[in-house]
Amino acid sequence: MQRTFDDLQLGSIELFCLAAEAGSFTAAALVAGVTPAAVSRSVSRMEERLGVRLFARTTRSVKLTDSGRRYYEECRQALAQLVEAQREIMGQQQEPSGTLRISIPTTYGHHRILPLLPAFRERFPLVKVESHISNRNIDFVGEGYDIAIRVRAIPDSGLIARHLEDAALVMIASPDYLKRAGVPQTLNDLKHHECIQYELPSSGRRIAWLFNDNSEQREILAEGNFGCSDDVLGGVTLAKHGAGLFQTYRFIVEKELADGSLVEILQPYGGRSRPFTLLYPQSRHMPLRVRAFIDFLVEQIPR
Repeated sequence: MQRTFDDLQLGSIELFCLAAEAGSFTAAALVAGVTPAAVSRSVSRMEERLGVRLFARTTRSVKLTDSGRRYYEECRQALAQLVEAQREIMGQQQEPSGTLRISIPTTYGHHRILPLLPAFRERFPLVKVESHISNRNIDFVGEGYDIAIRVRAIPDSGLIARHLEDAALVMIASPDYLKRAGVPQTLNDLKHHECIQYELPSSGRRIAWLFNDNSEQREILAEGNFGCSDDVLGGVTLAKHGAGLFQTYRFIVEKELADGSLVEILQPYGGRSRPFTLLYPQSRHMPLRVRAFIDFLVEQIPR
């Protein structure tokens, strides 16, 4: 193998990544213990060698160009692998450590994952956990995430998808609404009821309700005058206050079903579910903290 980088070039890559993350040569210099001028010269040498502009500079800030963004994503991943390889060979990875960054949908985060994190930290006290609670898709490399959980797998050959659970669905309504509008007995009765709509934030597409009708699986796009998007809990809150019928995950409303503030309806047509999937990038050197968290979730989440 021929040598491609000298020590100065590897140091320049580290300074470039620091500047990209901080959005400032001065901030990068403080972290690295050098002068801002040294960071600027280092980046300029890289730009000259690569033949592209990595940063768009103004008197107040520096911002990555499109080429700079692509180069940063690759460099960041390469440096992370070098760090993990070094830790492994030095025996520093005998116990999971470092920062674990996870991205979780709002509903699944609040009701499934966040309640488990204290137990995970108790088992692995050297791991710091940063949780991103949102329903948007994330850029693993660009945003530096280790793990994401989604309702459906993202079609990306660079990600490993592992089934986590099939979350049961349930139809709900408040006692007040059912007293006022009547209790639906069949799927055809839905056309006579106020059906709360939920839209996917990424596409604006309404989510169909899933039912078992004898031996047939049915999807119904019901109609209604109440809608919400991004957070399924919005539909649950509307249902609790008498806005209409709603289909959601059973694990969200177990407490309300038990205390009677919500009522399960159309039970003969139940039994459907949606899958939750664990996603993480393919890597020859998976950090122990990531492997520990994956194993922990598979152990804790009900199948």
